[in-house]
Amino acid sequence: MTDSPVWHPFTQHATEPSPPRVTRTEGATIHTDRGPLIDAISSWWVITHGHRHPPIMDAIRATAERLDQVIFAGLTHDPAEDLAWALVDLAPAGLTRVFYSDSGSTSVEVALKMALGFWKHTAPGRPRHRIAVLEGSYHGDTIGTMSVGERGVFNAAYDPLLFAVDRLPLGADTLAAFETVAASGELAALIVEPLVLGAGGMVMYPPELLAALRAVCDRHCVLLIADEVMTGWGRTGRLWACDHAGIAPDILCTSKGLTGGAIPLAATLATEAIFAAHWSEDRSRTFFHSSSYTANPIACAAGLANARIWQAEDMQARLDRVAAMQADRLAALAGDRRFADPRQTGTIAALDLRTEGAGYLAAAGQQLRARALDRGVFLRPLGSTVYVLPPYCISGDELDRVWGVVADFAG
Repeated sequence: MTDSPVWHPFTQHATEPSPPRVTRTEGATIHTDRGPLIDAISSWWVITHGHRHPPIMDAIRATAERLDQVIFAGLTHDPAEDLAWALVDLAPAGLTRVFYSDSGSTSVEVALKMALGFWKHTAPGRPRHRIAVLEGSYHGDTIGTMSVGERGVFNAAYDPLLFAVDRLPLGADTLAAFETVAASGELAALIVEPLVLGAGGMVMYPPELLAALRAVCDRHCVLLIADEVMTGWGRTGRLWACDHAGIAPDILCTSKGLTGGAIPLAATLATEAIFAAHWSEDRSRTFFHSSSYTANPIACAAGLANARIWQAEDMQARLDRVAAMQADRLAALAGDRRFADPRQTGTIAALDLRTEGAGYLAAAGQQLRARALDRGVFLRPLGSTVYVLPPYCISGDELDRVWGVVADFAG
């Protein structure tokens, strides 16, 4: 048993040693009591500009001098109002309403409830109730988000609580399968991780498929939910993964990079039609969702500072720089028979270790994580899938060290 009372996420305490204790963060570095670590996965994909990015930290400090948490039912405040306008400005066209929550999972839960509420209020005689998903997807760890994610080791213990969904194969048969499901007239929404299925193993698919799925949704009046919790804020090489396909979803979920990773916040953006479906003098049509910390002013101020960076600075050049560095280093390993399926979308690069017992529980992933820690690099492979998803401030030398650990381990 561990000496600490802390129960860490996605951690089997019986097989893992006590973790290093973090003392300070800066840029692409996590400083610990055992030495510095290059944060090669942006601390679970949240840190975009780098740890403690000055404009975001300044906004947090300034706002904390005058505001802390205030109830958001019946009151509002400038950080939330200003951030909402900025998000509407930055989002794909047509997303005009912003609902705040506090994690990626809850932003998706909100999206599912919005979609079902839309159909209940617009087609009360026969409301649509089915949800379609892509096989291998991951959307969070609440009951609703586990239900629309892939079934497996993540959620096997909770299967009795999960509701059924229509699962679409990802590949050559995706569109045909979706056409069949959508034509039923019972499908409320399709939810996708656009271009990259993150926790499912960094599985990537082309923008053309995303655009085609949007077209099927349009033909059959199915709502499209884009879970951009991981892919948003530049990870795929554009501000939103949807931008690659030139499409706009009906609902968009964002979190992780929303505040540059500095502090928890999430938002679910929706079209005017979805908002209007809940607008009524009949109070029973209220959108019933909240948390105690909805639209925390300090978090909204951090989000606004991040949005201002995207509005005012040449972020595309930074994304292109990281993507080019990733491509160079991935190419160096592409012909190596120790690896399989080297792949990249924007700043995200991944490959699979050729090892026995592939999959999320593969021992090789845990071994690589331990080896990398000893060499001053923080990696967290998805079993036998190794990915590098760094802050945009990472240097070429730091990235060389990260990929060097991967290459040496497999050797």
